[in-house]
Amino acid sequence: MNVDPHLSIDHLKGVGPKLQQSLERLGIYRYIDLLLHLPQRYQDRTKLTPLGHIRAGDECFVEGRIKQCVVLFGKRRSLKVTIEDETGEVHLRFFHFSRYQQNKLNEAHYVRAYGEFRFFGKELSAAHPQYESFDDPPEPPIPTLTPIYPTTQGLAQGHIRRLQNTLGALPWSQQSGTPFDKLKFLHQPPADTDFSTIDSAREDIAFDELTAFYLVMKGRALRRQQEHATGLPRSAGKGRVLLQNLGFHLTQAQARVVSEVLNDLELAVPMLRLVQGDVGSGKTVVAAFAAIRAAEQNCQTALMAPTELLAEQHFINFQAWLQPLGISTILLTGQLSTSEQRSVLQSIEHGHAKVVIGTHALFQQKVIFNNLVLAIIDEQHRFGVHQRMSLQHKGKDGRQPHQLIMTATPIPRTLTMALYADMAVSVIDELPKGRQPITTHTVEEGNRGSVIDRADVAIESGQQVYWVCTLIDDSDEIDAVSATHSFSALTESLPSRSIGLLHGRMKSQEKIAVMEQFKRGEIQLLVATTVVEVGVDVPNATLMVIENAERLGLAQLHQLRGRVGRGSKASHCFLIFTKGLSEGAKTRLIAMRESQDGFYLAEQDLKLRGPGDILGTRQSGEQNFRIADLGLHAHLMPRVIARGDELLAAPAANLQHAVLNELLNTWAPADSGHLTV
Repeated sequence: MNVDPHLSIDHLKGVGPKLQQSLERLGIYRYIDLLLHLPQRYQDRTKLTPLGHIRAGDECFVEGRIKQCVVLFGKRRSLKVTIEDETGEVHLRFFHFSRYQQNKLNEAHYVRAYGEFRFFGKELSAAHPQYESFDDPPEPPIPTLTPIYPTTQGLAQGHIRRLQNTLGALPWSQQSGTPFDKLKFLHQPPADTDFSTIDSAREDIAFDELTAFYLVMKGRALRRQQEHATGLPRSAGKGRVLLQNLGFHLTQAQARVVSEVLNDLELAVPMLRLVQGDVGSGKTVVAAFAAIRAAEQNCQTALMAPTELLAEQHFINFQAWLQPLGISTILLTGQLSTSEQRSVLQSIEHGHAKVVIGTHALFQQKVIFNNLVLAIIDEQHRFGVHQRMSLQHKGKDGRQPHQLIMTATPIPRTLTMALYADMAVSVIDELPKGRQPITTHTVEEGNRGSVIDRADVAIESGQQVYWVCTLIDDSDEIDAVSATHSFSALTESLPSRSIGLLHGRMKSQEKIAVMEQFKRGEIQLLVATTVVEVGVDVPNATLMVIENAERLGLAQLHQLRGRVGRGSKASHCFLIFTKGLSEGAKTRLIAMRESQDGFYLAEQDLKLRGPGDILGTRQSGEQNFRIADLGLHAHLMPRVIARGDELLAAPAANLQHAVLNELLNTWAPADSGHLTV
């Protein structure tokens, strides 16, 4: 009889309550989760190295008789175990050890250990090697590579290996198309296995995982076609009035995307459209045309932004655009007083406010909409799935709001097609006319004075400057320049200039006041944290300085740089870095210097840091892949899409359909039961 892969892990021999808790910290709840917990690397412990042949720097597998086991007291207390064979002797050193460990090694006669050997004084020793002790000479080594697993506190490698061996001995399904054989191979590859074979097996399983994810996304899209929304037909033509009042012409890309969005809104099926646009491409005005269409039908729009500063900027823009059209806009954030909040909530519930802009405060239970038909999510990767989905349940009479999701973080096209297969996707791939290119410079921190001089020259010519820091205050743990320190230093260096300070700990009204002063030109140089990363538009700002640029990823650096270059004057970005950069940091700064193409930089970020940072999944609770690494496996996406579409098209009785359901059941999240499309 085949074992059920979805059995709870506490059914496995050797798993008690305490061990179960440790496994759950690694996301292991069921048998299949443990089987999918693959090694991150391997060690060759099939060949023993004679002790007399070891050289400093060797990482090797050794075996010997225990000659001596003593506790040494010096600068650091340590346990020294001397082992010997016919060729010589070496030492194992432990600086952290228990009485149990000491007694066990005292009583044993033989030890096997794996570690890196270096000289401690004149003695060749391995510090904290992985080891096993024996009373009698041990059996020959197992002829497979030794897996090294991701682990957690209180869960040793040996423990995970024993559990995997127990699991591997169970009668797994032998059906064609199942991944179990490949998984068992990856847990215990033979010693002579070529690593390209391991990579190939891992890629096959990643292909299955990505296919299952694509199927789930397509399944969501199919289910959405059965749901109901309020269709918003063309009517009063207030959008045309906004077009005339804007003071600038939409780009062809903006006009195309506005048309795609408005066409979707006419349907009685909930829209779910992702709008991608590089920094400064003009996504917000697209959202405004959608909100106007809802207001024309006497319906409400909610716009959710990830930070209060961005929500406030959206409120200022929407009010300027929509107030002349007679469309009321209101701001809801966590910083309102009790009486202000009560007034805002009443305005929302009674339907007086047609456009409601806010942060996560919008999805609180006490926020009751009168007739919500459109939810706009800005910088969608900053929100968790459950936060975004919460607005879906605030529609009227069981109808789902249309969803317009915006991101200024460009996502490579092949990833978009698979990861957002449940959405329609629009790309604003054109910047407004007249935008000037931004010249990017990398500057070592010792040359900061020359950057201050450049800032002074820019201010003298009537332009404005951002000076961005990664910390608010100085820190004992992090060696980086803080905003408060920079504010003091720049005020001293440039006493005749008007310098402002902006950071996330300031009150909402203070932040709004500072940004308004900067917009009006009353502040010439704005020292800020990364709160200015998105949504801030000051065309007169032509200089962006980023302190400790090596601490930020490419996507964030590109977003910050996009705060300048918004007017008709040439703009510059200075990336100040500290000495001793890692190779990854060097690569990021060089990429920034050489390119302004957000999609190119997203590709580079994917290679350097993986998808979790780009898509925001590490913070937001989105899909984290167990096996697939999109930095390595992005090339699989066209095959994933082709295979997924083929499986979806298969009749229910077909073998293909059985494969489809097995894929879904294998990769079902632990807390969701079996997935079906």
